[in-house]
Amino acid sequence: MMHGAAVVIALGVAGAVSCVAAPVARWLAVRHGSVDVPQGRKAHGRPTPTSGGVAIIAGFLVAVLATGTPQYLKPGALLAIISGALIVAVVGLVDDRIDIPAKIKLVLQIVAAVPLLVGGITISFVSNPFHHGLIALPQWLSWMVTVVWVVAVTNAINLIDGLDGLAAGVSAVACIALAVVALNWNQPAVALLCAALAGGALGYLPYNWHPASIMMGDTGAYFLGYVIAAITILGAFKSAAAIAIFVPILVLAVPLFDTMLSPVRRYLHGRPAFQADRDHLHHRLLAMGLSEPRVVVLTYIVTALCGAIAIWISRKG
Repeated sequence: MMHGAAVVIALGVAGAVSCVAAPVARWLAVRHGSVDVPQGRKAHGRPTPTSGGVAIIAGFLVAVLATGTPQYLKPGALLAIISGALIVAVVGLVDDRIDIPAKIKLVLQIVAAVPLLVGGITISFVSNPFHHGLIALPQWLSWMVTVVWVVAVTNAINLIDGLDGLAAGVSAVACIALAVVALNWNQPAVALLCAALAGGALGYLPYNWHPASIMMGDTGAYFLGYVIAAITILGAFKSAAAIAIFVPILVLAVPLFDTMLSPVRRYLHGRPAFQADRDHLHHRLLAMGLSEPRVVVLTYIVTALCGAIAIWISRKG
């Protein structure tokens, strides 16, 4: 019960800080020319500041420190998560201004995963879904799987950041579901981290709802994706529950499915795997005639349903 109260406090503190920081970040972005101009595959119809990620980061960091989250983590774990997350955030910040080539961004994302490896935040074993017990991974495979997971989730959140409110809302719903799962498994650190990240996204969301007055940019999308990846490694992939391996996949089903589908679709159409396009799931729903807010709400509902299933199976595990 005490952990549950702390989770609610973390959510509220992060939301309040992010909500206050967002208009300040927007003002600074306009002043310094950090504005995204609509073109090509972008759905927004007017120039929009791209500094919303700063508000999300501020809300998360303040909430984590204010709720004493570090006391529940092993030494260096929080530093590893924040270090890697800030690396990808800086990559995103630069990319928002000068458009870094996709292959270079991929290399930098792999580098950003190194603090997690050094800090021992790795997928060192997976639960056996067919029998009781765990399957231990050799270190080289553990590191490889960890890096692949971090890069995949980081890019998954970035890829769905194509409509107003989509990435922030999906991330918030996913994190709330993960927080409940963590409480079920008595993992207070994971629950607090999830709540802080959800709060940061929710506090920023009113300014990002259609028509958005601010965007999170790659700065915020990369930060959200990286921290979610690290959280799931700390939580679901460290649990001995037989169904633990399915929890993060279920909660992140929408962005992960879109991410896996994108390179296959591009390959079949003879385009480079990393080339941006307008064929993501949310673009296809728009093409079917749904309005932007309806597409976003529909995606929230699907994510919430997947999260509810994950919560249910976590209680069964």
